Parts: sequence; C-alpha cells; structure tokens
Amino acid sequence: MSLDVGIIGLEMSGRTTIFNCLTSMEAGSGRSRQEEHIGIARVPDSRVDRLKEMFKSRKAVYGEVKYIDLGASIKNAAKDFTLSGKLLSSLGATDALLCVVRAFKDEAVPHPQASIDPARDIEAMELELAFSDMAVIERRLEKLSAQIKSSRTAERPALEGEAVFLENIKAGLEAGAPLRRQALDEEDLKKISGYQFLSLKPMLTVLNIGEDELGQARQMEEQLNLRFGDKSHLIVALAGKLEMELAGLDDESRQAFLDDFQIEEPGLNKVIRTSFDLLGLISFLTTGEDESRAWPIPRNTSAPQAAGRIHSDIERGFIRAEVVHYDDLVRLGGYAGARKEGVFRVEGKNYIVQDGDVINFLFNV
Repeated sequence: MSLDVGIIGLEMSGRTTIFNCLTSMEAGSGRSRQEEHIGIARVPDSRVDRLKEMFKSRKAVYGEVKYIDLGASIKNAAKDFTLSGKLLSSLGATDALLCVVRAFKDEAVPHPQASIDPARDIEAMELELAFSDMAVIERRLEKLSAQIKSSRTAERPALEGEAVFLENIKAGLEAGAPLRRQALDEEDLKKISGYQFLSLKPMLTVLNIGEDELGQARQMEEQLNLRFGDKSHLIVALAGKLEMELAGLDDESRQAFLDDFQIEEPGLNKVIRTSFDLLGLISFLTTGEDESRAWPIPRNTSAPQAAGRIHSDIERGFIRAEVVHYDDLVRLGGYAGARKEGVFRVEGKNYIVQDGDVINFLFNV
C-alpha cells in the first residue's frame, strides 16, 4: 500500500522545495494555484538491502509514499467555494498532511509576516485547517436546517441529531481543538467520514530550517513537539535547500558532509519514515532470488490479511505462514541457523504480523 500525503504550507515556506527533496523531482514553484505536483518517495529500509545481499536477490523493493504538492493555499478557501471544492477533493484523497513551516532566514525571500516564528506559523496553519472545516460544517448545517423544516416526523430525529453533533465539534474547533484531538469514538468517525475534514487528518509538520540552524534542529523539534505535538501531529526539522544540494552529491561526498556535521542520516530519510509511521504502518518482509521486499501494512494485521497484500489468491488459499524475525535471521546467518536455534516458526490464521517479520506464505487455491 502507498501512503498518500498532501503538502500544505504558508507562502514562502518552501513547500515545493521540500516536495522536490522528498521526490527527487524538479517541480517549479512559480505556477498557477490550481496545479498539483505528484511524486513518489521510497521508504528507506536497510533491512531490505541486507536481505538482498544475504539471499542474492536480483532487486530490492521498498515501501512508498506519494507526496502531492498542492498548487493552492488553504487560506481564504472558505471564501472561495470553487477553490475550496478543488482543494478538498485533492486533500480528501490523502491519508495525512505534511505542513511546511519556515524556520530558515533569507533576506532575499521575505516572510509574509515580516519575521521568522515557527510557533506562530504552526498556529496559523492549524487555524486555517479549522476554518476550512468550520466552513464545511456551516454549509451542512444550513442544509440540515432546511431539511428539518420540511422533513417528515419520522425523519426529523436523525437530522436533528446530526445537527447537534456538528454543532458540538464546531464548538471544539472554535475553542482551538482540531478534530484529530477531539474525543471522537468509532461511531463519531463514521458520521463524519464523508466530510473530508482537514483537521481530522494526521499531520507531519516539517520545519524548513537553514544550514545555520542545523545545530539547533533537535532542540527546535523538542520544544515545538512539547507545545504542539501528539500521536497524530509530529514535528521534524529538515534543511530543505541543503538537502537538495546533498542529493546532487555522490555517495562518498554526501557521507563526508554528514560526518562533518555529525548527522547520522539525511534528514529526508527521517521525514519519509515519519510520514510512513504517522498512520501506524509497519512492514513485513519477503526475500528470495527474485527480490527482497518490504510490504507495508497497518498494525494488528493478521497473517491472511498480510498475505493478501501480495496477492488475493494467497489470502483466499492461506494455509500457514513460515515466520522468522529479521533480527534473528540476520544474527543467525540464514534460515538454517534460525531453524537450529528454534526461532523459525509456523503460524496460523490468527497470527498478528509484527514489524520486521520475514514471512513465506503457504497457500492452496
């Protein structure tokens, strides 16, 4: 499965730069507001590389994240119904939002608010998402009001109940609580599943920092996560312009640069992985002569359901799964060592697949 992430951000935040970094594309920032750019990024996974090496696989296949750089700002969308409709349609198809917030200093690129303040801009983006959702609610409440007046007696309780529910979540938005932070149960989420609410989506905020801020990146992340972060909203720092320059270097030069700055890995890898993790996705692995591959699945997926990610026939004809964890497989040098150590297991239909499981499915159709 591919994770679809919509990129949003205030003007001059560098959202197209971040998009280009993530997808290795060269999209231009000077474009009409209706235009979108779509690109794919693979999820870095050293386990796939190691399995490819161990089992002499012909290729390695990774999980993917699709990034959509939207050509319009959410700002004022509530006032422009045509724009709002187009924007909601694009964002409604995404699984999560990536909000680019400016933290870099550049006199040649003036900030619309005349100063750099990431906390202020995070609050501004949250407010824009809330305004968009409130506009959707208000339009629906207007329709409900008319329907209630003309409805039959038997239909009225359901319509009135929907109106009360929408008024309650609207009050939460007005009080500064995005829908993702409101206490909504599964039944509530079903009620609003068709509304395309933006503040309900998990969000990754990317602090677009400059090279001068690299030394403070971790501290900035920690401070802003304490203030704004939770399990559905994570904040990471990325030096967008610098990452684009790194992407143009050969492997040796890139590693030398990372070593000089004592950076463990490119910031892009962290952003892509966090995008992948935001929705609670994990990966099981398969390996063989043809390919070594990561298969993204939601947490708490059963073995037959995981088999269905490979092919529906495997799920339908599932017999059992031969499972060994990646760490054990590598530590013991392969399947023979895993069998000898007793960590090679046979699991049935009720087994819940764990991140890093290397699985061979047996099936009969």
